[in-house]
Amino acid sequence: MTSASPHSPHDQHKHTHGEGCGHVSVPHEDHTDYAHDGHIHRTHDGHVDECVAPAHAVHEDHAHRHAEGCGHVSVPHGDHNDYIHDGHRHAAHQGHWDDH
Repeated sequence: MTSASPHSPHDQHKHTHGEGCGHVSVPHEDHTDYAHDGHIHRTHDGHVDECVAPAHAVHEDHAHRHAEGCGHVSVPHGDHNDYIHDGHRHAAHQGHWDDH
């Protein structure tokens, strides 16, 4: 997976994300994401972006099934939940897991 994400500013985001801000933080490639109100945010050039994957990225050889009680942090993301696992977010997609 490449570190380039589409630039998608989250307009009128007044909250400052950082250590102790109260939102789940997730290391993601070269930055940290923050789960906030069903979105995944990242700070970028003085504003907040929606952190989205640049393309469909299947997480190969992922035998673990994420679900409530699986032991990984669940983060609401749009119309589904991502699960924090080994430094990235996994999301169920058409019978496999994607890296988000």
